Amino acid sequence: MSWQEKYIALKTIVTKEFLRFIRIWLQTILPPAITTALYFVIFGRLIGPQIGQMQGYDYMDYIVPGLIMMAVITNSYANVVSSFYGSKFQHNIEELLVSPTPNYIILIGYISGGVCRGLIVGMAVTLVAWFFSDLSFTNIPVIISTVLLTSILFSLAGLINGVYAKSFDDISIVPTFVLTPLTYLGGIFYSIDMLPEFWQNASLANPILYMVNAFRYGFLGITDISLFTSYFIIITFIVVLYLFSLYLLNKGHGIRN
Repeated sequence: MSWQEKYIALKTIVTKEFLRFIRIWLQTILPPAITTALYFVIFGRLIGPQIGQMQGYDYMDYIVPGLIMMAVITNSYANVVSSFYGSKFQHNIEELLVSPTPNYIILIGYISGGVCRGLIVGMAVTLVAWFFSDLSFTNIPVIISTVLLTSILFSLAGLINGVYAKSFDDISIVPTFVLTPLTYLGGIFYSIDMLPEFWQNASLANPILYMVNAFRYGFLGITDISLFTSYFIIITFIVVLYLFSLYLLNKGHGIRN
């Protein structure tokens, strides 16, 4: 394929993925914003005053970056896993497989859809946060780069889940038993400095910890993990998951049955 044809193919996939979730925005965009508002009310307004300050900031301000990142992670992941498995279930993924479209174009197209949904939900949650907290932006490039890289990472993870899923139940197993625990234990509601030494070290095995801390640094200028380490971990995971996803598509694992 020429680069013009590849561009058209990529644009078509991205447009399809974007329209897929934006047409039902009441189900895809609004619920995360409402859920996050409840987090702000419960943890920020009701529990926050009892906790006091966290690393020199009001508890409400401290948890805002983590809650935004949690919404981005879950929605980037959910968009790709549901879309890719839906294509498998409806057997329209074959239309892409028999076309001359390179697998990396198909991969980038699906990932772009997940990133679009993750970023739009992230912006919606940020707007909600403004009603509860005085948001500050210490380092905007860090905020943008961290949320973009994180959205890419979990879009890739969602595609891998979609490849291996054999039923609609399978696409909820990983979010329920893996993604949700890692998210809540990723330093959204607390600093790992508060934990005993053993659990501090155990927390370092959680990749979400690095994303949340880098994102929080962009807002508040504080972090439990160095920015270099955070970026290294995030980019390493992206490279590994991208290569693995491309390998699965090339092999047709879970697709060419």
